Amino acid sequence: MKQKINILIVTSVLALVALSAIQGYLIYNTYQLKKDVFIKETKESILGINNTKEMDSITELWHNHLTKQLAAYKKNSIVKKDAIEYFKPYADSLNDAFNMYYQNEIEKINLGFSLKLKKTITSIIAYDKDKIDTIFYGNEGSNYFLFGENFPHKEGNVIRKSRWFTEHDYEQENEGEMFNAKLNLEIKTEDSMSIIDWKKIVFSQMATLFLFSVFLFLFVVLLLFYSIKTLIGQKRIADVRNDFINNITHELKTPLATLGIASKSLRNKDAQNSPDIFENALDILDRQNNRLQKIIDQVMSNTLGSEEISLQKEKISDKKYLQEVVEDFKLSVIDKPVKVDTKFTLKKVTLTIDRFLFTTALLNILDNAVKYGKEDVQITIQTEFDDNAYKILIKDNGVGISEKEYQRIFEKFYRVTTGNVHDVKGLGLGLFYTNQVVKAHKGSITIESKLDKGTTFIISIPIQ
Repeated sequence: MKQKINILIVTSVLALVALSAIQGYLIYNTYQLKKDVFIKETKESILGINNTKEMDSITELWHNHLTKQLAAYKKNSIVKKDAIEYFKPYADSLNDAFNMYYQNEIEKINLGFSLKLKKTITSIIAYDKDKIDTIFYGNEGSNYFLFGENFPHKEGNVIRKSRWFTEHDYEQENEGEMFNAKLNLEIKTEDSMSIIDWKKIVFSQMATLFLFSVFLFLFVVLLLFYSIKTLIGQKRIADVRNDFINNITHELKTPLATLGIASKSLRNKDAQNSPDIFENALDILDRQNNRLQKIIDQVMSNTLGSEEISLQKEKISDKKYLQEVVEDFKLSVIDKPVKVDTKFTLKKVTLTIDRFLFTTALLNILDNAVKYGKEDVQITIQTEFDDNAYKILIKDNGVGISEKEYQRIFEKFYRVTTGNVHDVKGLGLGLFYTNQVVKAHKGSITIESKLDKGTTFIISIPIQ
């Protein structure tokens, strides 16, 4: 059964991991889709800004000036590098007008968020008959900045790419003679935008999905945890039930077998003719009958909870009472090597307890010390008194209890020795009953133990 539960736990965890991976994959895809749709909608919203008379005027101005610089280069008046450099100041002078225009147009659109725009030149190529002269060619991230607000290439999204073909006439001098020449240009530009905090905007659009996914994931985890915990609890209950059935069966076998033997002996004519044998058989029947009755009473009474126990309290001197309990206990184990030491507090204390129930609770602990003790059992009973709390410490030199068993030993029908339930007789009710009696007295019971070094039970009850 334990192996099946382990397999179930491992399978459930793997299924949960797989479910998490699938959910993460779906959320990631949704995120990508939301991002693409958001960027696409933003592009469409601002795309029309470029198709206006104002934008055409700015474009015509920088385009004409750039063409003049390139014509100067073709006439060998300046070098190729200077053609681009000399154009830079003029482009910068137009940048304020470009930015002002774009900001006004974006405010009219009322996007609801901020963005940056820029225009760059990606390449300038001059054609002279069959010759191709590359004036400028930008790689990714190294385009020639024209207008707008410059930002890293990786932070932007391309709005549109444009390609311009221009034919420009200029006079060329050759060996002292002037003649007309044509400059054929191909200019490629790129418009890009950078949306401020676009990730935050996309995430806010997905907030409901995120919350629902987290809630669903936590719900599945809690449901899985609850199911496994319930299954383990049911297994524990089944184990306890089986142990109890085995233990009570073992407890009942001996008196029933003895009753059977005594019953058969009474049918024997020799026994019927002998008053002594007949009387002895009847005594056996009475003793075993009483034993069976005690087992039944133990099961019935010891399963009561603390709130169901009715106390008949009386005032008792602590030393006198505990000494009586010790003496009665010694008489019950007179045939075993048991040594009991007492260390009672010097201060006289009056206890208000149910003598019968509290005595039974103490005897249950003392009986366990013998049952689970070593060959020479040593028990120390010590009392302490402070802060209106009276403590009884019962220490033995037995086999001890592991920490994981500390709380469970007070459970109904639970027994530490589950390997072989017949090693130590009992129904697993003694410590449960003791705990309930102490609780009924508004007290508490704790345990300190180490394996192979003994156990100490600490009973604490409030007193005036």
